Amino acid sequence: MKRWMGVVSAALMVFAAMPAQAADKVVLMLNWYVYGEHAPFYYGKAKGIYATEGIDLEIQEGRGSAATTQAVAAKTADFGYVDVPTMMRAAIKGAPVVATGVLLQTSPMSAMGFVDKNIRKPEDIKGKTVAITPADSMTQIWPLFLKKTGLKESDFKTVAGDGQTKLNAVINGQADLLLGYVMDQSMKIKDATGKDVYPIKFADYGINMVSSGIIANTDYVKANADLVRRFMSATTKAVEAAEKEPKAAAQSILDANPKGGKIDTLTQGFELTIPLYRTAETKSKRPFQVADQNMTETVNLLVEYGGLDAKAKENPKAFYTNDYLPKSGS
Repeated sequence: MKRWMGVVSAALMVFAAMPAQAADKVVLMLNWYVYGEHAPFYYGKAKGIYATEGIDLEIQEGRGSAATTQAVAAKTADFGYVDVPTMMRAAIKGAPVVATGVLLQTSPMSAMGFVDKNIRKPEDIKGKTVAITPADSMTQIWPLFLKKTGLKESDFKTVAGDGQTKLNAVINGQADLLLGYVMDQSMKIKDATGKDVYPIKFADYGINMVSSGIIANTDYVKANADLVRRFMSATTKAVEAAEKEPKAAAQSILDANPKGGKIDTLTQGFELTIPLYRTAETKSKRPFQVADQNMTETVNLLVEYGGLDAKAKENPKAFYTNDYLPKSGS
């Protein structure tokens, strides 16, 4: 018996001395500088959710969805968190990218101004000045918003500039509204001025488009199917955990990046993001489980208003897959 115990003990010592299997290093590049929408990724890393799936996650800030899509296409980032319509425009031109999960299934696009301006509905935009950034995703869809709401270009003035110029125009009173995302530009304005902003949401007027999601290189997905599944499983769990603890999730951004903003507006920005995760069709499903109908409608709108090549309508499913997402309860 003693001899047997000695053999077992020796075996355990050898096993303990063996190095643990190294986690897979994964680079996730964001769509932009960090803001509240990104909280789940930082929270998932901080809570060890990615580590549990055998993933050593590195989160990199981005410089726009187009640039992040290019990085994923070139394999300088493993995954990207981007505006899915922007990814579609690249994919239809040959970029080897696909969405492995669509997180924001309701559009965050809006026209927003200070609450004290009392601009609450499309009719209130008449006679006002709207700040836009030419050729960005919101400006491309703006004509559809006007059509849906009965507004005409002659009903208001526009001023144009880059993203920061657009913000400054509203902050300094040169414009009454700007086109922005409900959880992004509104929080930047509040950080700068301390004043609340009211968004007139495009989605409230029948513009049913997806927004941000996870993308990967199509060759990377084929070569690393198990890793993609583990990454999407961890990210799904990270989103679910963050939804339950918005302030803690926002705090994880600051823990990783102390200059990443202010806790109150990061929290508020994330709380404004959560309702965008699901549509009526997916309200009972886990995050990222986008409906085929939603994607088809998005493609059709982008072809008509967003400059997407008409051949995209032939096969909307070429742009996304739900195959790597965890099943319910897993």
